[in-house]
Amino acid sequence: MRAVGEVMSIGKNYKEAFLKSIRSLEKSRYGLGFAKDFHEKTLDELYELIAEPSSERQYIMYEALRKGADIETLFRRTHIKHWFIRQMKELVDLEEEILKYKGKALPDDLLLRAKKDGFADRYLAQILGIPEGDIRRKRITLGMVECWDAVPVSGVEDAAYYYSTYNAPDRVGVSKNKKIMVLGGGPNRIGQGIEFDYCCVHAAFTLRDEGYESIMVNCNPETVSTDYDTSDKLYFEPLTVEDVLSIYEKEKPEGVIVQFGGQTPLNIAQELARAGVKIVGTSPETIDLAEDRDRFREMMKKLGIPMPESGMAGNLTEALAVAARIGYPLMLRPSYVLGGRGMEVVHDEEMLRRYVAKAVGVTPERPILIDKFLENAIEVEADAISDGVDAFVPAIMEHIELAGIHSGDSACVIPPISISARHMDTINDYTSRIAVEFGVIGLMNIQYAIANDVVYILEANPRASRTVPLVSKVCNISMARIATQVILGKKLADFKFKPRVFPHFGVKEAVFPFNMFQEVDPLLGPEMRSTGEVLGLADSFGLAFYKAEEAAQQVLPGEGTVLLTVNDWDKGGVLEVARCFHQLGFRIMTTAGTHRFLADAGIPSETLLKMHEGRPNIVDAVKNGGIHLIINTPSGKLSQHDDSYIRKAAIQYKIPYITTIAAAVAAVKGITAFRKGHGRAKSLQSYHADIR
Repeated sequence: MRAVGEVMSIGKNYKEAFLKSIRSLEKSRYGLGFAKDFHEKTLDELYELIAEPSSERQYIMYEALRKGADIETLFRRTHIKHWFIRQMKELVDLEEEILKYKGKALPDDLLLRAKKDGFADRYLAQILGIPEGDIRRKRITLGMVECWDAVPVSGVEDAAYYYSTYNAPDRVGVSKNKKIMVLGGGPNRIGQGIEFDYCCVHAAFTLRDEGYESIMVNCNPETVSTDYDTSDKLYFEPLTVEDVLSIYEKEKPEGVIVQFGGQTPLNIAQELARAGVKIVGTSPETIDLAEDRDRFREMMKKLGIPMPESGMAGNLTEALAVAARIGYPLMLRPSYVLGGRGMEVVHDEEMLRRYVAKAVGVTPERPILIDKFLENAIEVEADAISDGVDAFVPAIMEHIELAGIHSGDSACVIPPISISARHMDTINDYTSRIAVEFGVIGLMNIQYAIANDVVYILEANPRASRTVPLVSKVCNISMARIATQVILGKKLADFKFKPRVFPHFGVKEAVFPFNMFQEVDPLLGPEMRSTGEVLGLADSFGLAFYKAEEAAQQVLPGEGTVLLTVNDWDKGGVLEVARCFHQLGFRIMTTAGTHRFLADAGIPSETLLKMHEGRPNIVDAVKNGGIHLIINTPSGKLSQHDDSYIRKAAIQYKIPYITTIAAAVAAVKGITAFRKGHGRAKSLQSYHADIR
């Protein structure tokens, strides 16, 4: 299995439900046609692509049918039943009819047929080349609006999943209660996980407790938010402007909460607000301010908060000019992305040119964001709750990996273990001031880096972060619940929060899907790769880290052989790690360069050949069970020989592996603590009882 999430849709016929599921996927596709460059390929090329099952197969089949593929041939190549292919053929035929009206308004009967077959307003706008708003207005004028029906929950009275359709009359009533609508997180994928669903669920519970009818909108069948008893009313619908607007018009809630569902609801918040939807909590304007690097920089300048040098570029010439001004290395990322998608550390002009050449959709409106990359910086993040006047920071988290690893992939610890009280006070002060200055009402997450004894702000996200459930559990403070109460009008002063001391440690570790993708180099960087996370709790940092690794199925060995192979700039850091392993009684194996370096420092080790040097080599030792832990920091593009085979072998043979020195230091502390003994298991409640 390779999927990391799924969507579900309900309709009155297959075509309606199928197209609804396509737009639920959030791949910037609102229909089956014109995906990638498939429509430019010949039929023979499409047949070749179809032979191999892939996540793009449905889109390829659609274009093959457009080019005249017959149903029998497609069946023989894909083994997808004739009935489903015939349904797709009917969609293709209808789309070809619609395309005859490119640039013009559709006849009423054709628009009705398109809506009954599941065509989204956005997709019709795309293929006709006219604004989506024009299609929506015409449709509503003609009385063509979504109607609603329910799938009853078996054996439970008055419980149902509500869904839209253009193929039946409206059978769903609405109450006169005061209501708030919560937009869910959509499908799970890298960067958008179950953490956001946690926030949505707690928001729904809180709304109910505060006397509101909670209305949940989500399309992900794996989540707790789509359980029938989480909210008062669940709409199983895609999170698009068209679908959310339709529910809003029907239910007429007092407001919509967009900050708990991660990036998914934020991407449509501005459009919803323009269409008259009342967004409660942090305004879409503030959300946009945090994304606009120029406006954000001006705000930081006004507040006197240091930020790495940066710039924005809509093309290569502008990017080269920014690079010349601020100097390499650079951190590059597209604007409005989730999970650091497309982020990269760039060390020279050649890499910069390559990045811009492959960057998709870069325009002056959606530029590349370029920041000076702070080398060897400690990354820190803070989660805050704000009511627009005051802010409270329950916890500051120190990342175990240095800056340059995406925050979703880095292990982190609460409370921090190496940050001075002075810097902690600074982070608390900056976070509170930013939240109040931005007018945040609800949750906010801010990323910092500490370099050369200065605290720099990297970015601010005025929404729930993926660390909210972790902070809530470690610190015994239900952040999503309090944020919901603040959104409804309560003041932070009512809660009488005080700074607290934690006698325990919580370590978050990321969980990666590399065992399912053994051909992929499991290196970490600024682009997020994890699909989940775990939490380790203990009275010491070392034991909490060990537990987190064990929970993430990276069980650190208590004894045995460790392979150390590090690049030149990590050699200074590996010395202390090697010394500790030697003192713990581990046998140390190294490659020639690391062996010489350790020998000069008086640390004994044995050499192993690299793969290109002959046999028996590293892979042979891994295969034969002779290695119990691998610490390998990548050689990078300066190396003549690729060393990714070491990390891939670790995954294939299920050997725990570490790719950063910071994590190696934490692992040594973890193994040391584990060998001293776990002690008695403690309940979460007893950890919380010790907080002062």
